[in-house]
Amino acid sequence: MLLRKKPMFGANIQPACTYCEFGQKAADPRMILCAKKGVVSPYYHCKKFSYDPLRRVPRRQPKLPEFSAEDFSLD
Repeated sequence: MLLRKKPMFGANIQPACTYCEFGQKAADPRMILCAKKGVVSPYYHCKKFSYDPLRRVPRRQPKLPEFSAEDFSLD
């Protein structure tokens, strides 16, 4: 019986050089330095794409509303 691990961040991640193990940020923030293809767009991907979950920047959590003690009283 084979146990499969659930893919990190879901199974439907769009390939992009931003998340690739071969890509690095360039001096120009709009470009990526790829070890395989050279300077490319962050949304470009090639057949050598290999997902690296540590390069993914998580979204910020929404700010929680402020509550007072009156909000929780039963009067």
